[in-house]
Amino acid sequence: MSRRIILADDHKIMRAGLRSLLEKQHDLQVIGEAEDGRTAVEMARDHAPDLVIMDIGMPGLNGIEATRQILSELPDVKVLALSMHSRAQFVGRMLEAGASGYLLKDSAYEELIDAIRAVCANRTFLSKGITGVVVEDYRRKLNASKSGVLEALTAREREILQLIAEGESTKQIAAQLHVSVKTVETHRQHIMEKLDIRNIAGLTKFAIQEGLTSLDE
Repeated sequence: MSRRIILADDHKIMRAGLRSLLEKQHDLQVIGEAEDGRTAVEMARDHAPDLVIMDIGMPGLNGIEATRQILSELPDVKVLALSMHSRAQFVGRMLEAGASGYLLKDSAYEELIDAIRAVCANRTFLSKGITGVVVEDYRRKLNASKSGVLEALTAREREILQLIAEGESTKQIAAQLHVSVKTVETHRQHIMEKLDIRNIAGLTKFAIQEGLTSLDE
């Protein structure tokens, strides 16, 4: 039985390379490609794949938030993070969001296939480039900060915060999310109040520090 896979990465060359590699495996089938997190969520909702290979640093909706949304609706779908980031900040948030595995983009092809098979078999897979010390340290910090500032934001507020940090205007955000400008302004006000931040520059810095966006991947 073939495993049905969606590739989510904002780099077309990366997606093409992954598709080419995976098509060499007779039991792996790429059924779709998404260039951003929101498209990945929509494709997962439409096709209910076995696995989503998810980049983290994507515009509009990052891979961490996309993973949360997918798994909240489709808990049987597996998510394998594939990222250039090895920092505990990103690893921990992706695992907390529900990802079953985390692989670095400089991993060997064989490790990718091993990761896919492990995750599809209901096992956790962590790249050799990620030490157990880093992951355990982050999990400890995560458990200690469940009531932290970022967790005070709703999923929609985190989504809007990322878009603000990426330079989207209020009108652009409203159009992307299919809500009114007033609704976006209200969310932005709530975000600023919860974070005690009074300007866009401060919001952008906070979003980068918390891993909502990297702006460099």
